[in-house]
Amino acid sequence: LGAPEATDYRSMRRYLKEFLSDRRVIEEPRLKWWPILNLVILSVRPQKRGRDYDKIWNRERDESPLKTITREQSERLAAALGDERIVVDWAMRYGNPPVAARLAALQAQGCDRILLVPLYPQYAAATTATACDQAFRTLMALRWQPAVRIAPPYFDDPTYIEAIAASMREHLATLDFGPEALIMSFHGMPEKYAEQGDPYPGHCRETSRLVRERLDWPEARWHMTYQSQFGSDPWLQPYTIDTVARLARSGVKRLGVVAPGFAADCLETLEELDMENRQAFLDNGGENFAYLPCLNSGPHGVGVIEHVVRRELAGWI
Repeated sequence: LGAPEATDYRSMRRYLKEFLSDRRVIEEPRLKWWPILNLVILSVRPQKRGRDYDKIWNRERDESPLKTITREQSERLAAALGDERIVVDWAMRYGNPPVAARLAALQAQGCDRILLVPLYPQYAAATTATACDQAFRTLMALRWQPAVRIAPPYFDDPTYIEAIAASMREHLATLDFGPEALIMSFHGMPEKYAEQGDPYPGHCRETSRLVRERLDWPEARWHMTYQSQFGSDPWLQPYTIDTVARLARSGVKRLGVVAPGFAADCLETLEELDMENRQAFLDNGGENFAYLPCLNSGPHGVGVIEHVVRRELAGWI
């Protein structure tokens, strides 16, 4: 998706303006949305989000953890593929490095066949589609276009499901407590997007079901929720933070949370889940809270991406 270049007001405002101006993300009429975005949201939200990013910022590299992890995924994927004919690069939909610049760099190296791999296991128009849109805009301006393939969503791919389950097992084994309940949290979307035909909720439900069955976890202790709601319209429910608080009030003392829709840990996992939701659980009577990390650039995470890439390169390599 992307990340700001810094946590100051101007950097955050520039990033949020690009993100929230995307018509795939905000499907409101422009005449209605423009004043709300520019006169209200971009006046107050950059400061708040900047403080949130500052809590998780990679100070050694002076960048968002999302950028650090994605770079590592790219480098380790190249090493795993071990083929000098394949050039692996990475880009962000919003911010840097931009899609257009990286596609130009690939073409300059002589790459005439491009596989685009949107790192979203579950398809949504506001994620997968807009990432592809940005690549297509670049291709539309080229006189000599490369051949292009797009990797499909992998929400039910057995390799992905096993990787999530294996990663969860490993992290659960390191805890000094056993969770009484587990929450599988996905990024939310406005309900009307799903009503208009976006397949995202179905993809999330299928991922949740397959992972639960793979772990043989009791259905009564398994909860699927949606996080990161924005604005006043109703979003997909149940909301993660409401569920966290409700479970604590109902007597659950030990809780685990995982976010398999994110290929890499980012603001929505490191700050929203591991900090905000942790506090909500403790404030409502919970005692032990564990956020289980994303697949990231470890063997499970790179293994899933390698599996998808090798499959989609069939006939090319």
